[in-house]
Amino acid sequence: MDGKIAICGLDCSSCPAFIATQTNDNELRKITAEKWSEEFGHNDPPLKPEDVNCRGCLSQRLPLFMHCDICEVRACGIERGIKNCKECEDYKCDAFKKLEEQLK
Repeated sequence: MDGKIAICGLDCSSCPAFIATQTNDNELRKITAEKWSEEFGHNDPPLKPEDVNCRGCLSQRLPLFMHCDICEVRACGIERGIKNCKECEDYKCDAFKKLEEQLK
């Protein structure tokens, strides 16, 4: 599995959704769906194992994890044409700080 870094700087190659997609690991999808439903409040409805798929937010191919479609940081990076927030003159903007706080 090649290492990928998300726009926000997360290491995709250590992300369970990315790993489950790369290895087609249905047990990891199930465990991750349960864990993320609890940790991130995806309880109504809860995440399903089939929701846990991602090729990394810089990928041009689907699938992407559902959060990627609404991620302000990803949208901003794509709009600005950057591959990583550290390339941005507004690095550590409010959207980045908000995401950073959510991931603590």
